Amino acid sequence: MRFRPCIDLRNGRVVQIVGGSLRDDTETTITNFETEQSPAFYARLYQADALPGGHVIALGAGNRAAALTALQAFPGGLQMGGGITPENAAEYLDAGASHVIVTSYVFRDGRIDTERLTALLTAVGHQRLVLDLSCRKRDGAYWVVTDRWQRFTEVAITQETLAQLGASCAEFLVHGVDGEGQRLGIDTTLVEMLGEWSPCPVTYAGGARALTDLDLVKAHGRGRVDLSIGSALDLFGGDVAYQAIVAWQRAEEQTLP
Repeated sequence: MRFRPCIDLRNGRVVQIVGGSLRDDTETTITNFETEQSPAFYARLYQADALPGGHVIALGAGNRAAALTALQAFPGGLQMGGGITPENAAEYLDAGASHVIVTSYVFRDGRIDTERLTALLTAVGHQRLVLDLSCRKRDGAYWVVTDRWQRFTEVAITQETLAQLGASCAEFLVHGVDGEGQRLGIDTTLVEMLGEWSPCPVTYAGGARALTDLDLVKAHGRGRVDLSIGSALDLFGGDVAYQAIVAWQRAEEQTLP
């Protein structure tokens, strides 16, 4: 298991938001944190601390240039998500993204669009595609949500779904949207499902609030689920020390064979 850093972008600036509040207008979107520091600043920091595998997420339009500077600052170290299509994926990969992350493009009318998924695979290849299955809970199940996490699809997080989609990507990224940006604690039920069912590497994000959440995810995810922490980090206005995260990662690496 490992920590996966993040760089979330809105209007070209690094932010942390309450995920479920994301809209096109700024009045309803709840922003926890915004900084004058550049995206490249964070990318270089993650590179210096040997923390690859994180993600840059464009939260809406107006983030292309900012995203490219982050990817160029840490070549091969960051994944890129937000508005990715077969037509623009190559630009981000050429700029240094290790993978592209896709959600809304592969869903149409609430279902998996196999033609679009095939088009992505043709454009970028299986090993450079991450499927974002961020989800919200309704009626006792976790449903994939799209369109800035506002629209429920008809696709639930199940063993069958993960097996089907896992054959077409290198990794999954799963935000527990109902806790995203609110420091409400890890959704251990979702983490357990991912740890048991995912056929490929998977990163969970949403609700982290303490350094001990790394050990919590490691236990509930059977060591098979990585964790991203955003709003709770002191880098983004929280009280979880980034350097403590780095130290945890170094100690974790010592346990690997």
